[in-house]
Amino acid sequence: MAEPESTVINTDVKQKDPSEALVIAVTTRAIFNLEEEHKLYLEKGKEEYARHQQANQDKPLPPGTAFAFIQAAQYVNEKILESNLAEKDLFDILVVSNNSPESGVRIINSAKHYGVSAALVFQQEVQAPSTPLRVVFDGDAVLFSNETDQVFQEQGLEGAVRYERAMEAVPMGEGPLKAFAMHLGKIRKKFSQEKSPIRTYLVTARSGRDMGVRAIKTLQEWGLAIDEAFFMDGAPKGPILAQIQPHIFFDDGLHNIQGAQDVGVPSAWVPSCY
Repeated sequence: MAEPESTVINTDVKQKDPSEALVIAVTTRAIFNLEEEHKLYLEKGKEEYARHQQANQDKPLPPGTAFAFIQAAQYVNEKILESNLAEKDLFDILVVSNNSPESGVRIINSAKHYGVSAALVFQQEVQAPSTPLRVVFDGDAVLFSNETDQVFQEQGLEGAVRYERAMEAVPMGEGPLKAFAMHLGKIRKKFSQEKSPIRTYLVTARSGRDMGVRAIKTLQEWGLAIDEAFFMDGAPKGPILAQIQPHIFFDDGLHNIQGAQDVGVPSAWVPSCY
């Protein structure tokens, strides 16, 4: 909600060690479906919105777009802790709200309804689905740097292909999501491939024939294992995303984000740095 003052709903619940855990902050509008409430806020104002939330404070909000992602991350935590209760290399989910404390009561009650602590940090008691966390990354300007994209902008497809062939043995630079992907990979290595609660995918517009080798060699150089790689050769990504059904898809192209949304896949836009 676009209220004037931001409030982080928090209590004395101890958070995981941020130097060890992979901390992910999520808004309440991502965890819970607040679209009707947000519309009310825009049309009737803050006071009516607050009255509505207080009047419905015991009515749980439906899950939002990011709810399945959070549940899947919790499932990863549970699988890790099965083998080592002292493990600190976990997901730490922080849910941030800009609701006032009064209207935030419904958020807290909804969290309790789904087994979430008052701090809105998922605890070990939460029942999570026994399905792997599925994360899909685009390649250039997301996992990798945007160097080849820049060549493409300046010289077209043929120039980009020539550049990739010339640079085939040289690993690409780091993209904005590399560190996140590497941390996922670190957690994934705690399990065998068959039992891993995490599955990662590369879905890139690159051609596998002309531009796939360098991408694969870069991943190998980084020591980053990807479960499946799809080289789309410019084809729309929506159909393959519909098959994978990831919990989150990262891409720098707004047309790809729209394609993901069209098939009901939660997505996050990574702004280009050029």
